[in-house]
Amino acid sequence: MVSSLRTHLHAHYPPPWFSVAPMMEWTDNHYRTLARLISKNAWLYTEMLAAETIVYQKDNLDRFLEYSPEQHPIVLQIGGNNLENLAKATELAEPYKYDEINFNCGCPSPRVAGHGCFGARLMLDPKFVAEAMSVIAAHTDAPVSVKCRIGVDDHDSYNELCDFIYKVSSQSPTRHFIIHSRKALLNGISPAENRSIPPLKYKYFYGLLRDFPDLRFTINGGINTVDEVNAARRAGAHGVMVGRAAFQKPWHTLGHVDTAIYGAPSSGVTRRQILEKFQVYGDSAVGKYGRKPTVRDVARPLLGLFHSEPGNGVWKRKADAAFLHCTTMKSFFEETLVAIPDHVLDSPIGEPSSGGEDPFANIHTLLPPAYESREQELLYA
Repeated sequence: MVSSLRTHLHAHYPPPWFSVAPMMEWTDNHYRTLARLISKNAWLYTEMLAAETIVYQKDNLDRFLEYSPEQHPIVLQIGGNNLENLAKATELAEPYKYDEINFNCGCPSPRVAGHGCFGARLMLDPKFVAEAMSVIAAHTDAPVSVKCRIGVDDHDSYNELCDFIYKVSSQSPTRHFIIHSRKALLNGISPAENRSIPPLKYKYFYGLLRDFPDLRFTINGGINTVDEVNAARRAGAHGVMVGRAAFQKPWHTLGHVDTAIYGAPSSGVTRRQILEKFQVYGDSAVGKYGRKPTVRDVARPLLGLFHSEPGNGVWKRKADAAFLHCTTMKSFFEETLVAIPDHVLDSPIGEPSSGGEDPFANIHTLLPPAYESREQELLYA
């Protein structure tokens, strides 16, 4: 049974002012369960799922697509380069009622971009991306979106980025683009280096806001704190997507989202309360598919929960030891949480740190020249 079916399609969720980036092997069900226990408003994304995986696992879909109703609002990210499989995958995912379907045109991993024109390499073929988005939209009732970079290799001018946005948006129902504000280098550097070596060009993102006022844009890349999220939004971003900071420091990042970004009153929730609820989830998840997932798999997202707190180092060492023999989350917590002082476990989130430099303070003085579309040439290219 699909546990995540909604009773109605158009549920009212907060706007996607803050979202957690799709990260392969990181934003799985276990992480998303933790994230939702910390923040009620953040938009969550799945790991990227290849369309082929969904199609070939059609008799085992819950393992890949199931999630709890509490995870709404949640976005499914899919990848692929075969229109038939994209159509089938979207159709198979439809009963799970994700709140948006996102198409990956930004991943620079050789496992993705180098495998049959997939991921970031698709930015070089906007006509195909438009076709793919039309196919995806035709097989779902959910909105659709594209996640991309600002360019690929030497195809990195602002005009080329605008050409991509123009062509995809004018030839498909796509009205939301998540822009990672670095280009992708597809040869010679690793995915990790692709997150740091190509320079951030936020001016390209804000140029898109000016030149495509009828579209929605979410900014991604190099943004790690709620202060920076709010600064990006003050500068005009419709939404902000945060990646590794939300995984590596979930308490200090997600813990401020509801209050500092969405203006909600503090819930007063503590890490002890979160872990009590996570234990119930974890013990129902361990071994659900035979030997998988293990306690290590389920507990992995917790390893940043006490970042920079007293006892964090001892907690991680105890966790490494416990992974070798613990078979339940209950026994894992009994063995490890003794390392964390009570005042850490029982204190609600404090005030967010502030006073950092605003990376968007003067962004509107740095914008590239306005885009002039080559409409006829682009439509028929």
